[in-house]
This record gives sequence, structure tokens and C-alpha cells, in this order.
Amino acid sequence: MIDKVRSIQSSNKKPAILVIGDLMIDHYILGNASRLSPEAPVPIVNVKSESVTLGGAGNVVQNLVALGAQVTVAGVIGDDIAGSQIIEILSNEGVETHTIIKDNTRPTTVKTRVLAGSHQLVRIDRETTATVSDYIADELVSHLNGYMEKVDMVILSDYNKGLFSPALTQRLIIAANKQGKKVIIDPKGLNYEKYKGAYIIKPNRKELAEAAKTEKIDSIESLKQAAKAIFEQTGTEYLVVTLSEEGMVILSELTHKMLPVKATEVFDVTGAGDTVLATIAYFIAAGLTIEEACELANHAAAIVIRQVGSATTTIDEIINDIEKG
Repeated sequence: MIDKVRSIQSSNKKPAILVIGDLMIDHYILGNASRLSPEAPVPIVNVKSESVTLGGAGNVVQNLVALGAQVTVAGVIGDDIAGSQIIEILSNEGVETHTIIKDNTRPTTVKTRVLAGSHQLVRIDRETTATVSDYIADELVSHLNGYMEKVDMVILSDYNKGLFSPALTQRLIIAANKQGKKVIIDPKGLNYEKYKGAYIIKPNRKELAEAAKTEKIDSIESLKQAAKAIFEQTGTEYLVVTLSEEGMVILSELTHKMLPVKATEVFDVTGAGDTVLATIAYFIAAGLTIEEACELANHAAAIVIRQVGSATTTIDEIINDIEKG
């Protein structure tokens, strides 16, 4: 396995991956809180610093960039400051952004978190989750026409912010399949029928249980039953279900394979799902099997959950993690 990974790393061909997804900004306000307001029983935060990072599908993109992929991003943002920040951050990372559409009828999603020390006091969301208009959907599809044939793999990163209506999701999957491109999906919501035709769907345990209308998944049998419902709805070739501290499982209609978690210490699972998604896509696009790609994604997840906050990893770090194992 390490030899295969090293040969991918040393080859000049970077996997080209198109990420279509809900783009957003994570805005952090950091400060100290040592007294309560006289106006209401709430802490007063004395602001020390502020920062903005990419959220949503942007985290998938940054994981792909860290691995060495050539990335194109498509999505819908508002014609506003936050939208400009997204374009600027992506462009600075060498990501192709011409397929991002500006919609002046909706704001760019911004999630502002106010923290006193390491304690989060409040989160403020600026967003609309209304479905994008037919006009914007048409514009997105026409922008993507020339790009589908140039990439090795298509990722749909769904955060339930109004981009992936059933109609548009199907148009995107059909367009990718026509070009012979595999589609990997990070799903949200309860309607998995809209993902029909995908190669891989990657829910976590909770998302799978909700979509399959199962009370809970606490055994391999209940997992297989839930998966059966999704296979019937979508006809997807594989389900990759992440099980947080238990690792992940790859399921097809006929088989399943458990991959136990590789992390020895778990500090923070934030963004681990995005790392798994990006790593699977990267290594399948580079020519590995789904089993090999998932094994490597398991190592990648182990690396990022040892860190606090959304994190990324590199191929060198993954090789190092395998060698230590």
C-alpha cells in the first residue's frame, strides 16, 4: 500500500477533482469574558481577535488541496463581502473558481461563533436555505458543461443550504455519469432518492439512521438493514458509513467490510467527515480501489481527529501514520 501511495505522490499527474457544494464562511470572534452585562444576564466579551476560514464544502476543498489535488469548485454565493472572501481564499490556494455563481437574491452563508477562551458562548447564522432559483440552477449547469469532461472525479458536498434540490442534484449526477465520471456524495437531509446514480454515498451513522427511518444503528445487522433501504432508493454502488470512534464500514449490496478507527486519541471529530470524503475521492481518482482509498481515509481521519478544529492532512502524514501503525 505504501509503495502505491508513494508512486501516486511522485507521479506528475495530479488527480483533477470537481467539488460542487454549499460554500460558507466560518467567522470566529475570540475574546475574554470576566463580567456580566448590566443590561441582561449575559457575559460581556472583550474582543481580542477575529478570523475567517472556509466552511462547508470549502473544508473538503482544503483537504483535497492539502493532498495535492487539482481542484475546481462550483456552488452559489451571495454578491457580498463574505462571497468575495470565499473567492479570495480559494484563489489563494490555487483553486479554480470560475464555476462559482453569484446570486444577488441570497446572502453567502456565514456562521459566526463567539468564544470566550475555549468556551463557545453563541453562534450567529446569516443564511437562507431556500432552494436556488431555476435561473441560477441553469446557469450553474451551463458553467459546468466544459468542466465535467476535464476532471477525474465529482464530489457533491451537501450541507442542506438550498443548492441540492432534487432536480438539480439529478441533473448534476446525470451530467457526470454521461462523461463517465464517478460521483461521490456527502449527503444531508432525508431524501436520498435525489442521489440516484451516485457511485458512493458517505453518510455518518446518525444520517444513515434518519434517512433509512431507523431508530438507531447499534449493530452490523441494523447497519445492513438501514443500508438496504438506501440501496433500494438510490442504486448507489457503495455506501461508506463513518462510525466516529468505531471507524467506518464499506457496504455494497452484497458485502460489507469494517475498518476499525486508527486514532489512539480523539480530541475533536470536527471536519473528519470532510477529510474522509476528500481522501476517498483523491485516491480513487488516482487509480486505487475503494477498499484501498477507504483504508487511507481511515488513517487521514485518525490524523485530523487528534487535532482541535477542522484540520487537513498530507500524503506524507498518511504514510507516516501507516508506518507507525
